[in-house]
Amino acid sequence: MKWSLSLALAALVFSPAAFSEPRTPSRTVKLFNGKDLSGFYVSMKENKLKDPKGVFSVKNGAIHVTGEEWGGLTTVDEWTNYHLVIEWKWGGKNLPPRADRARDSGILVHGVGEDGAAGSGWLESIEYQLIEGGTGDMILVRGKTRPAASAEIEKGANNQIYWKKGGEKVTRDGGRINWYGRDRNWQDKLGYRGPVDVEKPVGKWNKSEIIARGDTLEFYLNGKLVLEATGVRPTAGKIQLQSEAAEVLFRKVEMRPLK
Repeated sequence: MKWSLSLALAALVFSPAAFSEPRTPSRTVKLFNGKDLSGFYVSMKENKLKDPKGVFSVKNGAIHVTGEEWGGLTTVDEWTNYHLVIEWKWGGKNLPPRADRARDSGILVHGVGEDGAAGSGWLESIEYQLIEGGTGDMILVRGKTRPAASAEIEKGANNQIYWKKGGEKVTRDGGRINWYGRDRNWQDKLGYRGPVDVEKPVGKWNKSEIIARGDTLEFYLNGKLVLEATGVRPTAGKIQLQSEAAEVLFRKVEMRPLK
C-alpha cells in the first residue's frame, strides 16, 4: 500500500497536469527561450502526450509548428493577470483536411482541466484565434465545463456576432465572438484577405497581445485593439499554441506584468 501511494504521489508531482497556483508576472518572463521547448509539454489528438511526428520543434530560433497532427504546445505553469505578447507568422504549407482552406491555428489562454478534454489535444480554454481573415476572434473552447465571456456586439447574418464598442451586450458560454472588422462575407478559403484585415500577409511577422486583467480580456493585433470581453470565466490557466493543419512559426512568447 505504501509503495502504491508513493508511486501515485510521484506521478502527480511530475505530471504536466499537476495542480499549482497560477502565476502573476512581476517582470517579463520569456516563456520561449529561443533554444528549446523547456517549460512546455505537448498534448496531441492522436498521440496524447507524445509528439513522434515532430509537430513542434525549434528551428532558427523559432517554434516551428508543422500542423501535421492536431494538438497543442502547453505551458507547464498557469497564469493570471498578465500581458501576453506573441510574435508569429504563417509558413507556406497547409495540410489536409484544410489544404484548400484558410490557414488556421490559435493561442489558447486560461486553459484548465484535463489535457485534451476539449478534443484534439486542447484544454478547456478561451481562444485568441489565428485564422486568415479572422485573427483576433474569440472562441470559447468547451470541455467538461463551459468557459464564458460577455461582450458588446453587433449582429450579422447567420447568427454571427461581431465585437462593437457600445453595442448590445451579450454573454456566451460557447461559440465565437468575431473581431470587429472580420469580413461579413468571409469564406473559408486558402489565402483569404478581408478589406480591413489587420493581420499581415503570409510570411510576415504579426504581433498578438492578450491582456488578462481580472475577469476581462483584451485582444490586440499589430498594436490595434480588435476585441474586448468582460465577465470572463475562468480567469487563469495555462497557455497553448495550437497545431491545426497550418504551418506556423512563433519567435517570441513573453509574459509581461500589467501596467
